[in-house]
Amino acid sequence: MGAQNGKDLLVKIDMTGDGQFETIAGLRATRISFNAESVDVTSLESQGGWRELLSGAGVRSANISGSGIFRDAGTDERARQLFFDGLTPAYQVIIPDFGIVEGPFQVTALEYAGSHNGEATYELSLASAGALVFTAI
Repeated sequence: MGAQNGKDLLVKIDMTGDGQFETIAGLRATRISFNAESVDVTSLESQGGWRELLSGAGVRSANISGSGIFRDAGTDERARQLFFDGLTPAYQVIIPDFGIVEGPFQVTALEYAGSHNGEATYELSLASAGALVFTAI
């Protein structure tokens, strides 16, 4: 697998709840991370004193973050409203040459910034809020 263009990692949001996804406009940098908590079941009888983990247990989660500039009134408004309403609509994350991750996320942080002689920017953080589905491309 060769190098991939960072702009091809896209975060899309279900704009109306009907399964039609739109790319969140203006994002310049995006990141997705997957996490899994482990459940330690080590005991005095653990072989050689090595830690043992319970297979298939624990909480799995994903976090998405992005930053960019304001470019599209529709997706900017949707992200802002989702934060204030605390809703968990479906999102898609397109990871180039890997696959598509889809499922509910909640906006956990929304930050705005701007400088006197520059553009207004924003940062967005999302946390998974249910089961995610992965589809290989």
